Amino acid sequence: MRLLVVDDEPELTDAVARGLRAEGYAVDTAGDGAEALRKVATTEYDLICLDLTMPVVDGREACRRIRAGEVFGFQPRILMLTARDGVADRVAGLDDGADDYLVKPFSFAELSARVRTLLRRDRPQPHTRWEVGDVVLDTAAQQAWRGDRPLKLTSKEFALLRYFMAHPGDVLSAERLLEHVWDEHTDPFTNTVRVTVGTLRRKLGDPPVIETVVGAGYRMGTPDGAGS
Repeated sequence: MRLLVVDDEPELTDAVARGLRAEGYAVDTAGDGAEALRKVATTEYDLICLDLTMPVVDGREACRRIRAGEVFGFQPRILMLTARDGVADRVAGLDDGADDYLVKPFSFAELSARVRTLLRRDRPQPHTRWEVGDVVLDTAAQQAWRGDRPLKLTSKEFALLRYFMAHPGDVLSAERLLEHVWDEHTDPFTNTVRVTVGTLRRKLGDPPVIETVVGAGYRMGTPDGAGS
């Protein structure tokens, strides 16, 4: 999953980004609302952690413009971060289109839990445990299994498997995987998607659960979304 962390406090931004990357997310950062809108205009983020009070363009304005489809038709989840803890402030942020609201100071564990909750919203998978066929992934424990066999995955392989399992039966192009699993610092002309899919397949073992759809990309699970 690809996330954008937006805050004008560099130390907080870096700390949140490091923590989320350690959990396998691809994370970009922005220092104000204007920079965030420029990045949202070119990237389909799955979730945005958006500070309320920022220079140039504040969080409320950025949220309204994203929800209005002004910068991109794709609608990411938005977690509003703010030091304002009044009820009126929370209501205003939610009315502007935020999906959730987290008051500073917050623990990273709570932010991480809010992120997981928002990313699985509208998906039928229960709690933090996802299953496709005999492959099981637990996002809270950061563990995955094939049957009874634990899988020893790198953080990037775990993130890639999580994205496949979030879209069972969908044909995912290399470009889409690069967009959602890797961050803005990745060379778009790299073969890292093909290589990482290959290593993930080897670790998952036989029979294969990720198939290549020639000329289109990769698919995990059956077209109707059921496990294979």
